[in-house]
Parts: sequence; C-alpha cells; structure tokens
Amino acid sequence: MLKSFSTTGIGSLPHSDPEEACRVIFDSIDIPFWPQLPHRSFLELMTPQYLEGFPFARVEGEHIHVVKAEEEALTSFYEAIAAKTGFSITEERAAGLYKFIDILKKNKQKLDTVKGHITGPLTFTLSLTDEQKRPIFFDDELRELSLELLKGKASWQIEQLKPYADNVLIFIDEPILSAIGTSSYLGVSNAEASRMLTEIVKHIKTCGGIAGIHCCGKADWPLILSSGIDVFNFDAYFYWDTLGIYPEEIKSFINNGGFIAWGVVPTSDIIRGVTLEGLCEQLERGLTSLEKIGVPREKLRRQSLLTPSCGTGSLEIKDALRVFSLLKGLRDKYVTS
Repeated sequence: MLKSFSTTGIGSLPHSDPEEACRVIFDSIDIPFWPQLPHRSFLELMTPQYLEGFPFARVEGEHIHVVKAEEEALTSFYEAIAAKTGFSITEERAAGLYKFIDILKKNKQKLDTVKGHITGPLTFTLSLTDEQKRPIFFDDELRELSLELLKGKASWQIEQLKPYADNVLIFIDEPILSAIGTSSYLGVSNAEASRMLTEIVKHIKTCGGIAGIHCCGKADWPLILSSGIDVFNFDAYFYWDTLGIYPEEIKSFINNGGFIAWGVVPTSDIIRGVTLEGLCEQLERGLTSLEKIGVPREKLRRQSLLTPSCGTGSLEIKDALRVFSLLKGLRDKYVTS
C-alpha cells in the first residue's frame, strides 16, 4: 500500500497556473496530490473551496455569508445526502484538481497512490460564522449538515481519482485542532470533536479511501490517533518531540498499522536557511524519540512518510520549489540508506 518514506504534499501551492503547479508535483513527489491554488482565486481557499452545494452559505466577492436556505436548495441538499451521490467540486474552485486528472488520464500506467484533501469538519464549522459572528459549529443542524457536505466532497474525490490509482489517500486538513481547548473555543468538547473526526474517517475508509489527518500545530494527539486514521501528519520540524509524551497511544497506532507522515520540511521563510543535513538531524531526533518509548526502529521506518510541515501556498514560488527539492533529497537519503 504505502511505501516507506514516500513523499507527498499537504495541498496548497503558490502558483496561479494549474499546469505549472502539477508539473512541480509530478516531478518531485512519490504520492502525487492535486494542488490548491489560493493565489488564483478566493474560491480556492480552504473554506470556500468546499462550499458548493451547501445551501446555507453564499459567496459574494471575497466574503462568505451564512444565510437561511431556500426550500428548493435545501430539498436538493437532503436528497443528495440520502442518495449518497457525493458533492462535486467544480473547476472554478479547483482548477488544480481538473488539470491533475487530465495529466492522470494521459498517463497510460495506473499509479500506486494519489492524494486528495478536504477541509476538516472542525476547521470548516469553526471558521464559518453567521451574522452574529458565531461559528456554525454551535448550531446543531448546520454542524451536522456541514459534516455531511464534507463527507460528500471526500467520496466524490475518491470516485474521481480511483480510476487512476490503486489507492486514494484523503487528508482531512484540521489546522484549527491546535486551538481546541483554548479560550477561543471553550464550547468545543473533546467528545464532539472526536465524534466528528471519527465519523468522517470512517466514511473515507468505507468509500475505499485511505484516511489521514493533517494538523500543522501542536494538538491533542490522542484525540487524533483514536479517530481510526491510517496516516497521522504533523509539523515534525517544530513539534518532533511531542509524540513521545503519549507512548501508549503512539505504540497502539503503529502496532495497528498506522503511518506517521513526518512534516519535517518547514513551510515558512526559514526554509531559505535550512539544509538537507539539518533536516536529516531533525528527522533522526523524531525517530529516536519514538524508538526510546519502545517502537522498533525498523517498524517505524516501514511506517513513515515524509511531507512538508504544511501547504506551501503562502510562500514565494522559489521557496516552495526549495521545499519540494529538500523533501526529495531527504527521501533519497532514507530510501537508499
């Protein structure tokens, strides 16, 4: 299925041209992913990109308004959920996805694994606010329907990508997980966060996908690891030492076949001063920290992937290219060692 120290990316690239972005990905990544292009359009940002088909939201310019759904649109939404038809993402909101599929169609050889992504249900419902600036997470109906929407976006992607690869990996992008438990989100219980994550992970796997979660900050790792995911992706450049705090949860995850995707290549301006040797040392620190809590080194090597720490969409193009170049170099060091 997933091969030791294979590389993939998180989602966003700084390019505006989808073909150019896809070229970077196919030239440098083991598990190709479709690029999100936030510089191309506001609609490619992580919340509006997945809003299509959601009758409670309207995009005007670069603003999202939560509105009362029209009866006809609401009926269509419920019918789509009942029919389990999935919710498509149009080219207007995901030009990189359509170019990605065009390239896959021209590739005569089926790939082993390709990757898609959705915004996680917590990030989606806590980022989208009503007229009172209250996150829709706190509206029971909107929270549940948002979850159904995102499940539909995941299953649609699996359907679109499955003809071109034996495996489809779907990352649930949950940057807001690092803020759960802080004063800003005191009303979000761990139990509800866990339920939402577990439900969408189960849905991805039921649809034949491989489920992963990406969080670019420090979060409640046991909450994530207990969600049933196949791949756990985190910022291993800054937070490599946080996994060893939870030895039993980590060992259970690994022993059940889970993969750790080490986001060890930073995606901020510091990438300009980072060296391949320094990244190797950082990754070694992370691997050694888990070896010390009882994870066998060879097992850990077999179940490790490599990624950037986050998307590269906020970087200059030259810096994003450096991220992928260093990622490829790091992979070569470990695959040949």
